[in-house]
Amino acid sequence: MAILSTPRAWLLPLTRRMIQQRLDQPRFDLDCDLGSTPDGDGTGGPVSVHFPPEWPGDPLAFFPAILARLRPGQEEVQPDTSFTLVTRDPQPGGQLTAIGQLGTTGTVSVWGDLEIGYGLNPAAWNQGYATEAVGVLVTHLHTLPRVRRVVAATALHNRASERVLEKTGFTRTGQRWSADDGDLTTWAHERI
Repeated sequence: MAILSTPRAWLLPLTRRMIQQRLDQPRFDLDCDLGSTPDGDGTGGPVSVHFPPEWPGDPLAFFPAILARLRPGQEEVQPDTSFTLVTRDPQPGGQLTAIGQLGTTGTVSVWGDLEIGYGLNPAAWNQGYATEAVGVLVTHLHTLPRVRRVVAATALHNRASERVLEKTGFTRTGQRWSADDGDLTTWAHERI
């Protein structure tokens, strides 16, 4: 189980329990296991995480299909590539808060490309969380076998998302069209 860490948040693997709870109710609390966190800060074990109604944003539409693809007994969706972004700063009462969702949108292509997507709750926008999380995710994905480039796509003129990718070392590679999202700008981050 990969748990990734930024200065202000953890990226916890997306689990069956998270998806089921969110499909059943708009807000909920879950005990999530931090295990032995990679930054060695001594934190570990279970922590209480609050999942507000804004979580996970657009990915909610994909949750029923993700749940249907899980094998019996499979708890984590994609332990190394699909994450829930959780703040380190506890709220009153000691709970952490789920503020976003990020990860890969498929598998590694024959060319070694792996596409990511991400989204944060509106209350977490413009605070640098996305830049921290995408940076850590990209570094992690480049350690996986066969990944040559991490790629992404943003809606045209989505300046906030473009800035996240620019700050994390992505370069513009062109444009494409999607039936779901229309015209998109494409991006790539080469393995160094």
